[in-house]
Amino acid sequence: MGAISIDASTNRASVNSDECVECYTCFRGMSMEKLNPSLVRGVRSFLKLFRLRFDPEPDVCPTSAITPDELSWPRVVRRAFSDPQVTHESTGVHGRGTEEVKTNDVTNRVGIGEVGYVVEFGRPTVGVRFRDIETMAMALAKTGIAFEPNNPVTHMMTDKATGKLRDDILNEKILSAIVEFKTSINNVPAVLARIDQVSKTLDTVVAVGVSTRCEQDGASALDEVLAGEGLSFVRGKTNLGLGHAS
Repeated sequence: MGAISIDASTNRASVNSDECVECYTCFRGMSMEKLNPSLVRGVRSFLKLFRLRFDPEPDVCPTSAITPDELSWPRVVRRAFSDPQVTHESTGVHGRGTEEVKTNDVTNRVGIGEVGYVVEFGRPTVGVRFRDIETMAMALAKTGIAFEPNNPVTHMMTDKATGKLRDDILNEKILSAIVEFKTSINNVPAVLARIDQVSKTLDTVVAVGVSTRCEQDGASALDEVLAGEGLSFVRGKTNLGLGHAS
């Protein structure tokens, strides 16, 4: 996220808390050698004269100076959507809290004649604020979609019919998020056009995935729809043997 920067005039690091998404990557990668700060700075200053560097491994913070804050609402949602080692309370799944469409072969969430969508925001290493997610969700809601109820972003909605998110989280920045929904296959062109239109107004990067159930021979009507719209695509996320339907 570029949240940690070094002031060249003082040679000290600072953290921009507004840009930090609480992914805890810096903390987990921090050196636990707990070296003396004066020693580290002294050795580095001396070696700098010879154009050499002293880099303890790993060198995120060799003096163990990074300390995680006690997070409260609404900032705690940053970690839930950014730290892959945290279980999302609304879904019980780690990280961004969604199993996406990878388990559709056992859950049957996307049926025959339906298309499932994943609209992902913020990757790689760009991040996204919930206000941008809300803008996209509310625009998509007007196309008559059905949001995936088990998705963590859906859990943050105060009105699932309109895609409205909680007001108290709109300014929170997270590493990434995925909005999931489905429509009939006939609505694919209109939905993709809306995503393309809205994504150009957002201060983040947007990626889109679409899926449907293939025929026994592997053919898919979705391929024809996408090709008809002049869209290039690759097949992926084909998962088998993930479990048994309960």
